[in-house]
Amino acid sequence: MRKQKTNPPTIGHAHEHGVDVGAVAGELAGALVGSVAGPAGAVAGMVIGSVAGGLAGKVLDDEARRTSAHDAELDDTIGVTHGDLGAPAAPAPAATPSNPQASGPNDLFSDLDP
Repeated sequence: MRKQKTNPPTIGHAHEHGVDVGAVAGELAGALVGSVAGPAGAVAGMVIGSVAGGLAGKVLDDEARRTSAHDAELDDTIGVTHGDLGAPAAPAPAATPSNPQASGPNDLFSDLDP
C-alpha cells in the first residue's frame, strides 16, 4: 500500500506588497520629476506617481496570484503535490528468457556468442 503524500507547507505569495511598494516608488519618482516645476510640481508628482505606482503594483500582485494558482493546479495535475510522481504505473516485467522485452545482465552479450 502506497503512502499518500502530504501537502508541503505553503510559503505564501512572494508579491503581496506590490501595491505598497509601487505606490512608494511612484511617489518618489513623481516627486523627483515634479521637482523640476518647483514645490507644487513635486507635490503633484508625488500624488500622481503614488496612484500610478499603486495601480501598477496591484496588477503585479494579481498576476502573481494568478500564476501561483495556475502553478499549484499544474502541480496537482502532474502529481507533484498529490499522487505518485515518478512511481511506475505497474510492476516491471520479470527478466526471463520467455520475455524478450525484459533483459537481464546475462542477455547483454547473447548476440555475440558464436
